[in-house]
Parts: sequence; C-alpha cells; structure tokens
Amino acid sequence: MPDMTKNTPDRARTRFPGISSRAYEHPADRSALVALRSLTGFDTVLRRLSGMFSERALRLMFLGGSVRVGEDQFRNIHDMVRDAAYILDFDEVPELYVVQDPTPNAMAIGTDKPFIVLNTGLIELLDDEELRYVVGHEVGHILSGHAVYRTMLLILTSLGARLAWLPLGNLAIGAIVIGLQEWQRKAELSADRAGLLTSQDVHAVKRALMKMAGGPQLTEMNVEAFHRQAREYDAAGDVRDGLLKFLNLMQRSHPYAVVRFAEIDKWAGGAEYRRIMEGHYPRRQDDGSAKVTDEIRNAAKAYRDSWNETADPFVGKLRDIADGAAGLAGDLFARAGRRGGGQDRGED
Repeated sequence: MPDMTKNTPDRARTRFPGISSRAYEHPADRSALVALRSLTGFDTVLRRLSGMFSERALRLMFLGGSVRVGEDQFRNIHDMVRDAAYILDFDEVPELYVVQDPTPNAMAIGTDKPFIVLNTGLIELLDDEELRYVVGHEVGHILSGHAVYRTMLLILTSLGARLAWLPLGNLAIGAIVIGLQEWQRKAELSADRAGLLTSQDVHAVKRALMKMAGGPQLTEMNVEAFHRQAREYDAAGDVRDGLLKFLNLMQRSHPYAVVRFAEIDKWAGGAEYRRIMEGHYPRRQDDGSAKVTDEIRNAAKAYRDSWNETADPFVGKLRDIADGAAGLAGDLFARAGRRGGGQDRGED
C-alpha cells in the first residue's frame, strides 16, 4: 500500500490544450449543462434573475473582509490557481480570496466573473498537493459554468422562501430546487475529476477527502479501511437504511466523503481518465455541436450502471420496481401488437 502521509514531489504536469469541460463532467452533470447551454436566451434570463444576487456587493464584501491572493499574498496558493488555469487551458486566472474561518470549505461563486473563496480551516488542514487538488476542483467548477448555475440555485432558494406564504408557490420552487441540488451533487463529482486532472496525483485527492471526513490525523487513518467503509456505506443494512441515506442526502450540497473517495478511485483507474492523460479528449471548439439527446442517454446509462453496481438494498428495490414496470409495459405492448396483428390478418 502506498504511503498516504507523504507529499508527492513537484513535477511537470500534463497540460490539456483546448480541453472541454465535457471531458471530465459526470454524465448526469454534463447532460444538464448541455441542455441549459442549448436554451436560447437562457443566459440572458439568468443574468436578469441574478439582479436579485448582487455579485458586485459580494465581491466588495470579500475584498474588504478577506485576503486576496496574488504575487505578494499567499503566493503559493496563487501559483496553484495559475497552474490550474494553465493545465485546464482556462482563459484567465480566477481571483481567489482567503477567509478567516475554521470550517474547512471552499467555493466558486459569481455569474459575470466567478471567483474562488478558500477558508483558512481548509488551508490548515491540507498539505500543498492536497490543496492543489481543491484549487483545481474550484477552477473546474468555473470552467464548467457551475458557479453560474449554483447562483441560480441560491436565487431560487431565496425565491422559494419569499413565496412560502403561497399555497403552491413554494412547492413548485421546492421541486425545482430538489432537482438542482441533485445536479449539484453530481457537479461535485465532476469538479473532483477536474481537481485530479489538475493535481494528477490520485493519492493526494484521496488524502484530502479522508482529512475532510476525519481531520488532520492522517496517521490514524488507513486508505484501505476507508475504502471498505465506502463499500459498507454503499451496501447499507436494509431497505430502511437505504431510504435514510436518500433522505439524508436531500439536505446536503455535496456527496459524502466516502462516496467521493470511491468515485474518484474508480474514475482514476478507468479508461476515460487514461485517454485524457494521453491527449484524447473532447475539445472546447466542439461544444456547440454537443447534442442534448446524446448526453441525456449518457446520463441515463450512468445512473443505470450505478444502480446495477450498488449493493444498496433500497436502490435494488427501486431497480426491481422499475424493471417490473418495464416488463409489464413490454407485455402490454406485446399483447396490443398481437391483437393488432390478428385484426390485420382478419381484414386480409
């Protein structure tokens, strides 16, 4: 087993000229983004909605109450942001602010010019290579447009609170918010992949996720035991546990650390990551020709594959119900076809 407590020596990292965010996006995330990007005038509507969310005021708040990273402040982190933008071939280096907050957290926010915020709790928790992954994760959010659509989620959440007095207003907004929250959890898996492409050190990514779950005492943790924990969480206990997991997730913006750990381990060991590292990936110049229908099919396949691979009994029950419904529908169509065929033969 590799020594997870050691930093990886600095080295030249592979750059991905012209890489499209579609290269690393989770299929469920990618299908939603392609659909949103294809809607004529959607960005205009979103920017009008964002008038409810003052990006200018937010930036001024961080400019006045935190530290803006640059050549002469948090130089090391500035280099990480610059490197991430270079590796992912991003047009400009996003602004990054460091906030005094012991909660380990980071975010990318804004619509016109998204920027990154890092809490001091996260900087103190992670080593340089682990922090490089987090910075790449946030740059991936910006490259995918997640910061823009996350702002929409904040707007709708605020709007839902304002419409709470209406009998159906909050219910309608709530349904949209639930859907966006499910998308956001998949978007986090996409950003984890962007973080791995930036750091190109899967051990650093795993270390960071373990620390986010259990704190800085990495010597007290074990990568194989954490992986077993992820498998145990996936399998749950019975259908009730599966339902509770589902309900717990509805209150979260991120998947649990063990889930992210298992997902990035699987992706890092797969053919998709290997092809990207070899230079075979979707290009940004082809984004306009991406088809919504293809991405929806890819998303449906990803969900189906994850359902087939999971040991969660709750998901198994849902899968059985879905398969039973599909079988029933097939029988009905078959019977209708036979009846229709018989009538046709009678008329002949």
